[in-house]
Amino acid sequence: MIRAAYDWVMRLSAHHNATWVLFVVAFLESSVFPIPPDALLIPMGLARHVRVWWYATVSTIASVLGGLAGYMIGYFLFDAIGQPLLAFYGMEEKFATFTQWYQDNGAAIVLFAGITPFPYKVITIASGAVALNIWVFMIASVVARAARFYLLAALLYWFGPKARVFIERYLGWITLAAGILLVGGFLILRYI
Repeated sequence: MIRAAYDWVMRLSAHHNATWVLFVVAFLESSVFPIPPDALLIPMGLARHVRVWWYATVSTIASVLGGLAGYMIGYFLFDAIGQPLLAFYGMEEKFATFTQWYQDNGAAIVLFAGITPFPYKVITIASGAVALNIWVFMIASVVARAARFYLLAALLYWFGPKARVFIERYLGWITLAAGILLVGGFLILRYI
């Protein structure tokens, strides 16, 4: 089953509309979608490693624009949804403390989440909810997302053909490791 899914994604990544699909996935992942664009960027880079820099550019632009959409969700919907929940649970004071901490450390938080596998959408929406300075948010987002996608592009460009052979040979083990990391990430998110 994993092999069939891998082969399907490799065929999709070579399709003439794959770049548009990558744009949509990267945009949505930054605000609402659970699948990171890496899931498409990697096979696209493996299938056409000479275009990997273009794919990194598309991913960065779409992700930052999607992050802005996430910011707007947090900014405009927090009063309607988030504030009543905080009041119901008596958490207004704790949220005020969190907001101040977030304001003081927002750039570092956005940079961390934008580079790591941490769910970026959580940070984009939280940044809007606490009204983090929009310019701080945008600059940190551009730096973080570009660093993430261009680093991945560099690895795919220089090691792409070798990486493809490695991935195809050890696909089961790689899938197991990715699953463990994904579950670990959700557990960390839950207990932080």
